[in-house]
Amino acid sequence: MQRQEEGPDPTRREVVFLIGSFAAAGVLGCGSGSSTGASPVSASTPTPTTSPSAAASSCVVRPQLTEGPYFVDEMLNRSDIRSDPATGAVRPGAPLRLSFRVSRISSGACAALAGALVDVWHCDALGVYSDAQDMGFNTRGQKFLRGYQATDAAGAAQFTTIYPGWYSGRAVHIHFKIRSGPGSSSGFQFTSQVFFDEATTDLVHAQSPYNTKGRRNTTNAADGIYQGGGSQLLLPLVAEGSGYGSTFDIALQL
Repeated sequence: MQRQEEGPDPTRREVVFLIGSFAAAGVLGCGSGSSTGASPVSASTPTPTTSPSAAASSCVVRPQLTEGPYFVDEMLNRSDIRSDPATGAVRPGAPLRLSFRVSRISSGACAALAGALVDVWHCDALGVYSDAQDMGFNTRGQKFLRGYQATDAAGAAQFTTIYPGWYSGRAVHIHFKIRSGPGSSSGFQFTSQVFFDEATTDLVHAQSPYNTKGRRNTTNAADGIYQGGGSQLLLPLVAEGSGYGSTFDIALQL
């Protein structure tokens, strides 16, 4: 089974990522898709050296990537996205806690962005998405490995999920979208994907149930989507019990 996804859009807008420490406080996806996210952020590179803010000096520009397959606005407001809400069945896999810490940058200063909606969706350990129909599966009506959270006063949104599996033609990844929440004074939307270290993926995918699918056929370097900026979207992971954890800092220029 091989799905086709659009490559990076050469006219895409960009987002500012706040490079902070990747903490273990929170941790950490796969068909035919199109890039529908339209972000109001500036495409120009900020000049942090002119800012009096120490936090702003660590802000750099990163690209957004194609939305990819199977975004469905399920309106599932939940932190633990491993199960199908209709049956309670949990998708098996290595535990992954993913924490997004979202900020906004204005006049060279970064501040927490509260009330933004962060959507996460990805494939399971065997490369299957929920609520989708593909050549190799039909999961219409199921809603595992999907959900959103609104950022709190500190700009944080946390998810409990599993380490993603793989499917032909794509490196291992998770899709995410950040958009304005109810009551926002300005609409915005940013869509991208995050990627994983190859060595860590090898370790995880040697375990059950991942190993029943066999070794993946596409690495980060061979993935056309990754080549559009994935090296800037790698998630450094820390071990947490039998799984992994990471915090992903991202600042939107609004």
